[in-house]
Amino acid sequence: MKHWGLVFLVLFLIHEQGIFLEAEAADGFISTRGVHLMLNGSPYYANGFNAYWLMYMASDPSQRNKVSSAFQEAQSHGLTVARTWAFSDGGYSPLQYSPGSYNEQMFQGLDFVISEARKYGIKLILSFVDNYENLGGKKQYVDWARSQGQSLASDDDFFTNSVVKGYYRNHINTVLTRHNSITGVAYKDDPTIMAWELMNEPRCTSDPSGRTLQAWITEMASYLKSIDNNHLLEVGLEGFYGQSAPQKQQYNPNFQVGTDFISNNQIAGIDFATVHSYPDQWLTGESDESQLSFLNNWLNNHIQDAQNILKKPVLFAEFGKSSKDPGYNTNQRDQLFNTVYSAIYSSARGGGAAAGGFFWQLLTEGMDSFGDGYDIVLSENPSTATLIAQQSQKLSKIRKMYARLRNIEKWKKAKAIRSAQWGGMNKGGVPGN
Repeated sequence: MKHWGLVFLVLFLIHEQGIFLEAEAADGFISTRGVHLMLNGSPYYANGFNAYWLMYMASDPSQRNKVSSAFQEAQSHGLTVARTWAFSDGGYSPLQYSPGSYNEQMFQGLDFVISEARKYGIKLILSFVDNYENLGGKKQYVDWARSQGQSLASDDDFFTNSVVKGYYRNHINTVLTRHNSITGVAYKDDPTIMAWELMNEPRCTSDPSGRTLQAWITEMASYLKSIDNNHLLEVGLEGFYGQSAPQKQQYNPNFQVGTDFISNNQIAGIDFATVHSYPDQWLTGESDESQLSFLNNWLNNHIQDAQNILKKPVLFAEFGKSSKDPGYNTNQRDQLFNTVYSAIYSSARGGGAAAGGFFWQLLTEGMDSFGDGYDIVLSENPSTATLIAQQSQKLSKIRKMYARLRNIEKWKKAKAIRSAQWGGMNKGGVPGN
């Protein structure tokens, strides 16, 4: 009986360790290995969404239920990652009143977003600044520097002026070292955060060569990683090809914005690539068929380049179809979603570089004023919601397949070790397996 008591104790400990490992798995940091995102030793695929408004809404305690509802609805459709803003510069209800001066109420809103995301098993990608001026962005940083006597010619001086870069580095440091007022965990130590994003859709049109942006990304990636080496980092790029791949520029929309999908993502410290997809904005006036044809080429080229040239994962971090487009119908949007999701799934199923997609944007009921044409309330858009849930299920099956294979390998190794350790004892007459 003593022996059986020992056996039960061992089994109990194994069971408890299993529960611990499962909890640890849910809380682990996401990393990369080759073209895969990895979570606790297995490839990770993200079906996700954009919700830029989370911090703003959570800064008002009476509106926090909107954040909880969005996460609950996302979870029920299998969505596992949200991309949102960790910035709001100057203007109305800012996070940052002025360089280094922060709005604690807004920061506590971001604290709530992170703690609530963890409750629902959702990871976050947090962006540090905007290319556009709706919430301050690079223009606000440049204006702050001008008010301090800096002579700046354009908003693109954001990328080169030492004072402006100092403001931006300070913002990175402030966010990374923030201790969550709800959980007590420093942001840089919180695995709820999947990755940081340097800028939402960085553009430097004054230097179409891309060299200005290349230098800025290099500098800021190095700075961020010197503070936080737990988290992944991406640039926030839309995916336009530049001078490093002239043969690829034919796949761009017909404009240049000073970025370079290949060289920008080859920078040390940039862990995965991102692509945005808005054929209805980039090819206005063209037929729906032409836009979908462009999209197919856009998706496949970036997946191939991530796989073969960058050798890094790629996330399709924004895509959508606006209900404000002429002649719009829900079927058009569903076709676009299906095109993006099919390309991602086809790559993922074959072990390729596509690691997931994030539609723009998720709202919950009662948020009509945040509607921009691309908004989706899952309960009000059943056909699109079904496509989203189906993609979640498909990617989940791939994750589970890899996890099973990994567990089989671990079981085989454990069995071999156990056989080696107990083989001699079994020969001595003690019952063995």
